[in-house]
Amino acid sequence: MQVSHRFTPDSAVFDDDNLVSCAGLVPVMTLAEQTDLAELLGEKVRIVESRIKSGAANPVPKLATLIAGMCAGADSIDDVDVVRSGGMKALFGGVYAPSTIGTLLREFSFGHARQLESVLGAHLGALCGRVDLLPGADVRAFIDIDSLLRPVYGHTKQGASYGHTKIAGKQVLRKGLSPLATTISTDTAAPVIAGMRLRAGRTGSGKGAGRMVAQAIATARAAGVTGTLLVRGDAAYGTRAVVGACRRVGAQFSLVLTKNAAVQKAIDAIEDGAWTPVAYPGAVRDPDTGAWISDAEAAETSYTAFASTTDAVTARLIVRRVKDARYPDALFPVWRYHPFFTNSTEPVADADITHRRHAIIETVFADLIDGPLAHMPSGHFGANSAWVLCAAIAHNLLRAAATLAGSQHAAARGATLRRKIVNIPARLTRPQRKPILHLPSHWPWADAWLALWRNTIGYPHRQPA
Repeated sequence: MQVSHRFTPDSAVFDDDNLVSCAGLVPVMTLAEQTDLAELLGEKVRIVESRIKSGAANPVPKLATLIAGMCAGADSIDDVDVVRSGGMKALFGGVYAPSTIGTLLREFSFGHARQLESVLGAHLGALCGRVDLLPGADVRAFIDIDSLLRPVYGHTKQGASYGHTKIAGKQVLRKGLSPLATTISTDTAAPVIAGMRLRAGRTGSGKGAGRMVAQAIATARAAGVTGTLLVRGDAAYGTRAVVGACRRVGAQFSLVLTKNAAVQKAIDAIEDGAWTPVAYPGAVRDPDTGAWISDAEAAETSYTAFASTTDAVTARLIVRRVKDARYPDALFPVWRYHPFFTNSTEPVADADITHRRHAIIETVFADLIDGPLAHMPSGHFGANSAWVLCAAIAHNLLRAAATLAGSQHAAARGATLRRKIVNIPARLTRPQRKPILHLPSHWPWADAWLALWRNTIGYPHRQPA
């Protein structure tokens, strides 16, 4: 590929007021209007007393501008300026400058963040009513809970403290802030975010998990999930609070238990003949018996968790064991054991595979880190709390837009959607006062973009009452 013109230093000029850099925001924000995002923000987010005069004025268009910027790839407050360039202000009304958005975010307290969290849940329900965002939810859906530690730098970040995280398989101490998130997914649908809450970096992973799970279950039901709900989590969430939240509403759970003396005793009591090979990638079938030959095996036993409390629960303890790679030439196999506690009714091997798919929540974290959560942009904890919640709303909005763009994009990453669907240049013209967007010819993903356009712009608008 070669440059086909001889340019001079003054050959590039930023002077086109009709050129749009993010034409894909038109159908995306139209979808936001159709799912009443602005109405939900106006109804639920109320900042009565502001620190700065007029700092909390007009929160609805400011937050909508921030969410649109995040959909276009903004990972800092200044990046939101991308929605104010060229012809963008002709396409959208109520577009605010990054400085005013930053002022608004700094007005947020913990209570205001909870208001915005309620917008997240209500808007997810509206998206599911508008788009088939969770196919298969009438049979079974999964709620996954996990936290991550986002690193921050400097000495002025409120709430920043040292917490444990795992990098390349090793536990390290890292200074940061720790969002706790819950997601909803099905066997055939990519996960969407049900709830998100920012915490200090040193906060234990399981703190507040019971309330988050209860809230996520309520959000899932409000979003139209009528089938079985299975809550999955790692060892930080195998607690009385989480199990109790599941049992109170009839949800199933599949949670890792910390290996203590009681759990180890239950594992040791499993007979050798009870272990069955699990069909993991890399496993092969024995040509004579048809059984799986694998380095992983699973078995189950009955176990009573929290036996010394009034909340004792008896359910299945399913244990997966794998050969320890540190001893490949041992005379006898050396096993590593991974137990989880569940009340699901699946066979052992299927329950184990279902539980391991809890890792799907990591794809959501990777998506957010590659987008709005690349940074924690403010020194104010309340501002960062609002930031992560707007990032979650933008994530769900992009997931719904991807579904309307066609099955090929239904599970695409946010970076892929921004590259193919959102960040498309276009020229705005108005022949006979009819606005028309002229997009690049031979765009490789034109069919998907037009599918999204027709499914939003061509959608009949609800008539006001």
